[in-house]
Amino acid sequence: MASQKRILDEQLCFSIYTASREFTKFYRQALEPFQLTYPQYLVLLALWEEPKQLVKELGSHLSLDSGTLTPMLKRMEGMELVKRSRSTEDERKVYIELTEKAGDMKPAVLEGVADCISKLAFTEQDYKQMLQGIKELTTKIQENNGGTKHEKII
Repeated sequence: MASQKRILDEQLCFSIYTASREFTKFYRQALEPFQLTYPQYLVLLALWEEPKQLVKELGSHLSLDSGTLTPMLKRMEGMELVKRSRSTEDERKVYIELTEKAGDMKPAVLEGVADCISKLAFTEQDYKQMLQGIKELTTKIQENNGGTKHEKII
């Protein structure tokens, strides 16, 4: 049994999968006071950068399909964090934008996340190296997957 576990532990894909799950759980403690899930936090990050954008653009930026994004945006609209509106030129296009409530909570949310991340005790250099390595890995995977329409994540 030990040799099977060793094979699994040596898999890059399993390490990334495990790290992703643990990171999401880790962020939960920072986001709970705001009643946000990790994916909702990512939506807010994208909208804090660009407060109004097409849902399609947001999905592309976050690498989320409309089947995942639309129900989440509906929940966030119910929480009064975002509002959706149809384009007057083309009603098939739906815009999503931040509410004042979401804008007002930005400093507190970012502070909570920063406090959470500080617990990892990375030096700035370690953090930047890790981030760069993950971005390079993502790019290589995307290239070997024939490219992707979600290249904004890099």
